[in-house]
Amino acid sequence: MRYLGALRGSGMIVGPAGPLGRADYDLDAYLVKPGEVVASGEVRMQADELNEAFGRRDLSLQTDDGQTLSVRFSGKRLNVASTAAHVDVTGGLPGAEDWPR
Repeated sequence: MRYLGALRGSGMIVGPAGPLGRADYDLDAYLVKPGEVVASGEVRMQADELNEAFGRRDLSLQTDDGQTLSVRFSGKRLNVASTAAHVDVTGGLPGAEDWPR
């Protein structure tokens, strides 16, 4: 496994029916085997919007810089007032050759 870099910024969490809310994200990406890039990290958004998104597997993060990442909220929710949750990125990441070296 090789660390490729971080993705940080802001964007919109979107479901099939439309936007759920603005989010800040902090993700770390890794090359796990040739051609397979994965990422995970933290998404922060308003608690009520996060509660609506948590546990869903049909969401994307549309970043302010134009990327569309498929995300899955994972981990356990510890508090409904929380504004942060762990996510795994399941699609839309740049290939390993597109990360700065």
